[in-house]
Parts: sequence; C-alpha cells; structure tokens
Amino acid sequence: MQDSSEYIVIKAKDQGVQVIGMTRGQDTKFHHNEKLDKNEVMICQFTDHTSAIKIRGKATILTKYGTVETDQ
Repeated sequence: MQDSSEYIVIKAKDQGVQVIGMTRGQDTKFHHNEKLDKNEVMICQFTDHTSAIKIRGKATILTKYGTVETDQ
C-alpha cells in the first residue's frame, strides 16, 4: 500500500452534492458514490484504489494545495 496521507475535505454548500470515487488502473471507473446534504462535510483519502475524486454540485474543497470553490 502506498502512503495514504493525501486527504481532501469537501463541504457541501447545497443539497445533493455528489462525491464520486474513481479507480486506479488502465481503465478509470466509478467505484463509490456519496450524496452530501447542505453543510455536510466529508473527508476523503486517496488510496491504492482511489486515484481521483469527482465532485458535482456547489461545494468548498480544501486540500494541502489550497481551497477550491465549485461554480454552479
């Protein structure tokens, strides 16, 4: 297993923000889906199985690189 210290924090600014985990490997596929309610917070971790996280909806995303606001 690789170093799993990469985390992001997602705070939903609207109802129904989707957080989708995507797999590693030759073919990128969806492997996990969550829906967040307004003001709900989720902490996500990159792992051997998760190489990308897709976010749909209005949210604030905090990473070690800074803060990102989605446009919706």
